[in-house]
Amino acid sequence: MGKLKLLYDKKMLTVFALGFSSGLPLLLTAGTLQAWFKDSGMNIAEIGLFALVQIPYTMKFVWSPVLDWFVPPFLGRRRGWLLIAQVGLMVALTGLSLMDPKEGYAGVAFFALAVAFLSATQDIGVDAYIIESLPRETYGLGSQVFVLAYRLAMLTSFSGSMILADHFPWRSVYMIMAATLGVGVVTTLLSPEPVAQGTPPRKFVEAVWHPIRDFFSSTGPLRGKALWILSFFVLYKVGGDLATALTTPFYLELGYSKTEIGAVAKAFSLWATIIGGIFGGGVVVYIGVRRALWIFGILQAVAYLAFAWLGYFIKASGTTSLVALAGAVTVENLAAGLATAAYTAFMGSVVNRKFTATQYALLSSLMGMTRVYSAVPAGFLIQNLGWIAFFVFCSAAALPGLFVLAKIDRLIRSEGLVVNRIDHSVAEQ
Repeated sequence: MGKLKLLYDKKMLTVFALGFSSGLPLLLTAGTLQAWFKDSGMNIAEIGLFALVQIPYTMKFVWSPVLDWFVPPFLGRRRGWLLIAQVGLMVALTGLSLMDPKEGYAGVAFFALAVAFLSATQDIGVDAYIIESLPRETYGLGSQVFVLAYRLAMLTSFSGSMILADHFPWRSVYMIMAATLGVGVVTTLLSPEPVAQGTPPRKFVEAVWHPIRDFFSSTGPLRGKALWILSFFVLYKVGGDLATALTTPFYLELGYSKTEIGAVAKAFSLWATIIGGIFGGGVVVYIGVRRALWIFGILQAVAYLAFAWLGYFIKASGTTSLVALAGAVTVENLAAGLATAAYTAFMGSVVNRKFTATQYALLSSLMGMTRVYSAVPAGFLIQNLGWIAFFVFCSAAALPGLFVLAKIDRLIRSEGLVVNRIDHSVAEQ
């Protein structure tokens, strides 16, 4: 009953609303935009290149110190920046809705890039707001609530948009999504400013240098092994990022309608990821992060072959199958949810709360780096290999992340790297 009561706590409702606002813009410059481009006649290589508009998600650590350093003259340090990003997002999405890819790519690229930049800025503010607002003992539950809301927002911006696009022009779809972001604005205005964790840095150089110095310090929790940690965050999910970079054009090319893709593919992926995340979180607690990273890392590498099977099955049968689509999507996303649970647990363990916004933004930027940049080579690989061989390649691409994990595993065992913070499992107690 205590946990159920906590779910209805005002802070948890705020986490849910901010998680929804944070998750809504992501696919509007990714999978949803890819469907719009496919309808406009773009080839797969061009669609892949357009994924570069999401670069701000991989670079947000560059300007995240500003959110720690500068306090807006209204609403406070966290809420002030949230309001700036959220209002800007509504304006940028409205601008994007007025563009037409058939008339040229420049305007679409500009507004899509603006959406990605403002969305990344909102992510920085939301991460910091939640970490500073919740007591440590409720952070695990808060993370689950946030992920649920984030995924529901992705379901809205992809599935909702795809279904609407079968009945309305893309311009109207994006205007509706822009209006939906009002949820974040209202939440920011009604929520309290969190208690400041120390005073803001007096100089910008302090906001930039101190968090980075702490992260790489030989006396910090990472004990001078930060480069191995950063390599892990880049490589661990690279296979999945490649495999899922252009799945929307893949489904359309197989012959599925936008409504079928929105109603089946994204819906099953959402619930599979949520179930995987919840179950994975429990497994992490029981067996420890180190072993969970190994088990789930291998599972996710094998799961990418589900897309290769789907392509082969549809080609062999000569007709689409919603059951086959749901099965392939469920397998891949269930494995992805399991792996992400361990991955994010490891990420949270290496963040110093004194430099929350900057260090978390650095790690989450790396988390998104392969997701964004992988779409560029993915388009060309698909053109040369074909879809089935491409997904087999994606499975093999997961191996470098496991090699780096082996190195980190040795560091944990031999030097106690972050072991006192994350690797005590229930099974060992």
